[in-house]
Amino acid sequence: MARQRSRARKKKFSDIPIQVTIESLAHDGRGVAHVDGKVVFIDEALPDEIVEFVYTDQRKDYAEGKVVKQITQAPVRVAAKCPHYGVCGGCSFQHVKPEAQIYLKQDLLKEQLSRLGKVELPEFWEPLTAEYWAYRRKARMGVKYVPKKGRVLVGFRERRNPFLAEIEACSIMHPSVGTKLMELSAMIEQLSIKAKIPQIEVAIGDDACVLAFRTLEPATIADKEILRAFGQEHNISMCLQSKGPDTIVPIDGEPTIVPNYKLPDLGIQFDFKPAMFTQVNYAINRQMIKRVLEVFQLNKNDIVLDLFCGLGNFTLPLATQAGHVVGIEGDLPLVKHAKTNAELNNITNVEFHVADLTQPVAEFSWAKQRFNKILLDPSRAGAADVLANLTQWQPEQILYVSCNPATLARDAGILVNELGYKLSKAGVMDMFPHTGHVESMALFVK
Repeated sequence: MARQRSRARKKKFSDIPIQVTIESLAHDGRGVAHVDGKVVFIDEALPDEIVEFVYTDQRKDYAEGKVVKQITQAPVRVAAKCPHYGVCGGCSFQHVKPEAQIYLKQDLLKEQLSRLGKVELPEFWEPLTAEYWAYRRKARMGVKYVPKKGRVLVGFRERRNPFLAEIEACSIMHPSVGTKLMELSAMIEQLSIKAKIPQIEVAIGDDACVLAFRTLEPATIADKEILRAFGQEHNISMCLQSKGPDTIVPIDGEPTIVPNYKLPDLGIQFDFKPAMFTQVNYAINRQMIKRVLEVFQLNKNDIVLDLFCGLGNFTLPLATQAGHVVGIEGDLPLVKHAKTNAELNNITNVEFHVADLTQPVAEFSWAKQRFNKILLDPSRAGAADVLANLTQWQPEQILYVSCNPATLARDAGILVNELGYKLSKAGVMDMFPHTGHVESMALFVK
C-alpha cells in the first residue's frame, strides 16, 4: 500500500514549471518560496532570485523542488567547480562564491536567533574562514559494488537519494584521499569481498592517513595483501573493521598508526582513533579554539566546565590558562581518550567524567562544584536538557559552540528569556565550505 500511495503522489507532480521569487534560505541552504500558501524548498536557489522550478516531492505541510530555469541570478552565484555537483549529496553550496557562503550562513544564524529564539540580535564577530577546498579530514564514505556499472562506487550518497553517487574525485576532501577515489575503487574491485564492504572510515591527521574498511565477511589472505600493497604505495594505514569501532585493526603485520592533530600555538597534540569524533577542518578548529580563549580571558582563578567535551578539544586548551577545568562527555571511550591526551600533554589541572547530559546531573560530585565559566559544544540536538543545571552553577559567562543554528536559537531563547542571560556576541565559522552546515558560536553573560 505504501508503494501505491507513493506512486499516486508522484503522479500529481506537474512537469509545467512554476515561476517564483526566492524569499530566503532554509537551514540546509535551499531556497525558500511559497506557492498557494505552501512553503517550497528549492535546491540551488538563492534569495531574491526569480526562478522556474518543478516539484520533486510534495508533503502535507511543505514541498520540494528543483530549478529548471534561472530568470534572474544573484550576484553571488557562480558555476560549481566540481563536475559531480548537483548529483553528489556531499555539497550543496558550490553555486555560491566561496567567500560569500559564510555571510549567507551568518544571515541564516541571525534569522534563526530572531525568529526562533526571540532574542535581541547581538554584535557579530567577523566570521572565521580558511581554505575553501581540500579541507575535509574526517568522513565516512560509502562503498557499493554495482555489477551493472562494472565498478565499485566510493564516495557519498546522491542528493536526497539513498544511492551512492558515481564520482571520480572529491574536491573538498583532503587530497590524500579525495584524489584517489578511482584508485580505491579499482583496488576494491580486486577483493573477493568487494560486495561486502559497505563503508570506509576516513581519518586524516596532521601526519598520517588511516582508512578503516567495514567488512561484513572476513578478508582473505589475498585480500589483505591487496590492501597492504595499496597502503604502502599511497602511504595510507589500511585497517579492517569487522563490527563496531573498537574492532578497527591494521592489516596483519602492519603497525598501528595513531592519527593526531596539533595546536602549535599551545604546544598541544591530540591523538585519536579513526572512528572517534574530531572536527573535520583543522584550520578552522585552531581559529575556533583561539577565539574561545580570547573571549574567556581566563586566569588561574577561573573554574571552567566543558560540557560535551569529546576527547578534550576545548578542555585541554582551556586548562593552559584556567585554574581548573572539568570536562563532561557521554561517550566512555572518548572520556578515556581525553584522559590519555591530558597525560600525553602533561596537563594536570583537568578532570574528565562520563555523564548522560540529557538527564539530571545535580547529584554527581563534579556537578556540586561552582563554575564561573561554562563552554557548551553539543551535537545537533542542542543543549536544552542541560540548561536547567545552570541555576545551581550560576556561571558569569557561557560560550556555546553549535553545529545547528536552529537548536542554538532555541537554547538562546531559554538562556535569555528564562534564565536571565544576555546574548552578548555571536559569530559563524566556515567549518564546512560548500555545504549547508552552519557552525557558530554565541557568548551569553549574566
